[in-house]
Amino acid sequence: MKPFVEIMPLVIGQKLGVAKNPDEEVLIQVAADMGEGGQFSQHWLVVTPQHLFFLDSQHDNGTRQIAMDQVAGARVEALIGGGLFEVKPKEGEPTYLHYSSSMAAKFTEVAEGINRLTRGEDVALPSEVERSRCAKCGRLLPEKDGLCPACVKKWDTLKRIAGYLKPYQARTVVLVLITAAGALIELLPPLAVRSIIDEVLTPPHAHAEWLVWLVLGLLGLRIGAWLCQVGRGWTAVWLASQVVANIRRQLYQRLQYMPLRFYDKRKVGALISRLTNDTNRVEGFLIDGLPFIITNILMTIGILVLLLVMSWHLTLYVLVPVPAIVLGGWMIWERMRKLWSRWSVKWARFSSHLNESITGIRMVKAFAQEDREAERFDRRNDELREVSVLADRHVFVFFTSMNFLMSFGVFFVWYFGSQQILHQDLKLGDLMAFVSYIWMLYGPLKWFGELTNWMTRAFASAERVFEVIDSPTEPADDPQALPMPRLSGAVAFRGVHFGYDRAKPVLKGLDLEVKPGEMIGLVGKSGVGKSTLINLVCRFYDADRGVLELDGVDIRKVKLEDLRRQIGLVHQQSFLFDDTIAENIRYGKPEASFAEVVRAARAANAHEFIITKPDGYDARVGEQGNKLSGGEKQRIAIARAILHDPRILILDEATSSLDTATEKKIQEAITRLTKGRTTFAIAHRLSTLRSADRLVVIDEGKVAEAGTHQELMEREGIFYQLVKTQQETTAVVAVGGSKDETG
Repeated sequence: MKPFVEIMPLVIGQKLGVAKNPDEEVLIQVAADMGEGGQFSQHWLVVTPQHLFFLDSQHDNGTRQIAMDQVAGARVEALIGGGLFEVKPKEGEPTYLHYSSSMAAKFTEVAEGINRLTRGEDVALPSEVERSRCAKCGRLLPEKDGLCPACVKKWDTLKRIAGYLKPYQARTVVLVLITAAGALIELLPPLAVRSIIDEVLTPPHAHAEWLVWLVLGLLGLRIGAWLCQVGRGWTAVWLASQVVANIRRQLYQRLQYMPLRFYDKRKVGALISRLTNDTNRVEGFLIDGLPFIITNILMTIGILVLLLVMSWHLTLYVLVPVPAIVLGGWMIWERMRKLWSRWSVKWARFSSHLNESITGIRMVKAFAQEDREAERFDRRNDELREVSVLADRHVFVFFTSMNFLMSFGVFFVWYFGSQQILHQDLKLGDLMAFVSYIWMLYGPLKWFGELTNWMTRAFASAERVFEVIDSPTEPADDPQALPMPRLSGAVAFRGVHFGYDRAKPVLKGLDLEVKPGEMIGLVGKSGVGKSTLINLVCRFYDADRGVLELDGVDIRKVKLEDLRRQIGLVHQQSFLFDDTIAENIRYGKPEASFAEVVRAARAANAHEFIITKPDGYDARVGEQGNKLSGGEKQRIAIARAILHDPRILILDEATSSLDTATEKKIQEAITRLTKGRTTFAIAHRLSTLRSADRLVVIDEGKVAEAGTHQELMEREGIFYQLVKTQQETTAVVAVGGSKDETG
């Protein structure tokens, strides 16, 4: 189903059939979910090349149409808890639709599509839109575009987990055979006990000489069972560790290739929880759960067969509580699945807060917010505790009830079995063996109830892991991608629209052409889209609409590895890995020699401070470079970009952390570095962009002005106002500083 041509109810379809000409093609057909008063109700919008139709199922006359050539435009407006969609005609009053926040992205695209139709352009709607609700059951999703826990088939999850055993078929077969042998051995001791009672201890056919052999037989069975348990545990642990290591590896590799949009929707702590806590639960299920499933299925079948052979009458009494046990386990499954899914969500939030608060401990202490963070921790901890208690209480009540029901079968057997012994229809040994088998049978049945608790935890975790593994990655391996091992550096934005949230676009039809080797300074207020433009060049994100070209080729058709290898990035917040200085510099070129590393460090003016370190280039920088100053981290980041030798260079506030003397040296290094390379530079201190070939002023998501520093100053437009404001601010700060000094 196309996301913008939704299936409408019959009554709405009938109204549309009356209003629309049969030959009109439906381009857009979507439903809004709110009325004017904020109540939930369905209202439909249908767009054809000739008309717009507004249809309401609650009123007989609830149909309105506007000719497309009379539409002036469409827009959306964010409201509290929802949004407003407005179509404004060239004459008359606008028409409105109200919708909840979950539909904001959809109606933003619809508004843009209608505006394009009014300009005579193609509607050009995206093939996908973010989903907040499950398309199958309509439930709210835990995460946008995420997995619906209610619609996942547990059998499919089990088959997928078992599918990871395929590379280890030989060991899996060994595990199954050992498990089956162990189950068979466990069935034999009651038969030996029966023989001891009936053939050794009960006259007149007592065979005392058999006692030694029967007891030795019991000992041999116990040794055999122990060996099977050891072999099963040994094999299961090896298999589980291999499988979970592969799942973790696959999950981590998947995370490496996920687009940044994926991380925008999720917290780091929640993803770490999937790599650690969720995979640990899957491992626990493989070590203990899967062998127990096989063992208890075999045990149940074997015991039932033996009981029926020994006495089918008594077997019927044994099975009296079984339907209640099985039905109870089945009924609690769905409840426990929901509870453990909630537990997983709460655990992810708990882990996310823990990760965030520990990582940002310096900021917490800087603002004296220890008590506040402790309160937030307590709140998350209490939420986790409450759902854990609720789940465990359900488990406790269920299992105690099952144990109570199980005892009834034993009472029946003791009574009716004793009656048969008194009438000499059954031997005492048979009754004792029968009772032993009853408890052995109730063990697997009880385990069936425990399995619902065990498996729901493991499956909820597995589904969260598989959700990430199944998410679409960046098109790095697209077979249609064009190899471009050597870019010239020509960049062109053609009508580019983009928003991190589609409902709130940042770039709105941006057009810009950059020549190979040209240095572009990006200027504008905070939040106008400068860094967003850079993110599109790096292809951290793809444009929602429009085209971004490199050397005349759509960037989406360029092999991603070739693209990224030819882009160098020096970000405002320089990120360094907890490794040596040398390894951080050669991160983009791992094969670089030490001499090349030193040359890059000299070019970035970093060599002087590096050699003052006790370990020089082998000095470790600490987590996120916390053993270095801000300026030192920035210079290492610049050296890393220099060694990378990119065709396109991006400087995002590259000199923001440097003092004046160091900044001058770095500017000289950057001037040498930018020669022959296409460069995009962002700087809030506009004076640092004087060396740029061209300054581009971004305003309201578009290019507002472009030219040299002098040309833009003479034009006295947006750039002129920005420079004047910055000069006035600097002057006020300078005056304030001198007053403080003199005071």
